[in-house]
Amino acid sequence: MPMIFDQYWWFIIPGLVLGLYAQFRLSAAYGHYSRVPTNSGLSGAEAAREVLNGSGLNNVEIHEVGGHLTDHYDPRKRALFLSSENYHGRTIAAVGVAAHEAGHALQHAAAYAPLHIRMALVPITNIATSAFYGLMFLGMIMGMAKLALAGIVAFGIITLFQLVTLPVEFDASSRAKAQLLRLGLIDGQERTGVSRVLGAAAMTYVAAMVTALMQLLHFIMIFRGNDRN
Repeated sequence: MPMIFDQYWWFIIPGLVLGLYAQFRLSAAYGHYSRVPTNSGLSGAEAAREVLNGSGLNNVEIHEVGGHLTDHYDPRKRALFLSSENYHGRTIAAVGVAAHEAGHALQHAAAYAPLHIRMALVPITNIATSAFYGLMFLGMIMGMAKLALAGIVAFGIITLFQLVTLPVEFDASSRAKAQLLRLGLIDGQERTGVSRVLGAAAMTYVAAMVTALMQLLHFIMIFRGNDRN
């Protein structure tokens, strides 16, 4: 008998609600502090450069990329990629986000274990993401239990990646704020704004992890329910 998707739908609701809340909180915090200039007058790129140089990472390059909040650190290229608004922006939001990405470079230089675990998981997570949909479709729609189980395992890998991401993101924010204060790039009052922006951004990762976990439980319950029939 083919597996069905209409049971256990309530597993999905917590992740959806938390995801919407996280996006709202990020939009509100980023939108507000992207209009609040920093006392130093530094742009996001300049602040990130100071954070990197202050830790001896003069060789880590900073590049501008398009898109909204597309900021990231590429460990393979050992380079920061900042969205145009944060690369050029001279606001608390821009400096906070840019420093956060620099925090990932600091993690890399310090051989921070969770970052390296996440880096090692990237290839297998990409494979699992590509394979998951096909496995679950064939397994659950056509009643092929072994393929469905393989799909659940694949989604488990995706969930593990989301779980490992949490300490990486929180630690990068902690390193960023510490360096910004140590170097005098922000003052105590500005730290509140940076914390709110980075805290809101971190909430999106929490929401992603909760969503993935609840979806995994959803698939497991469907699989077990079908197995009993």
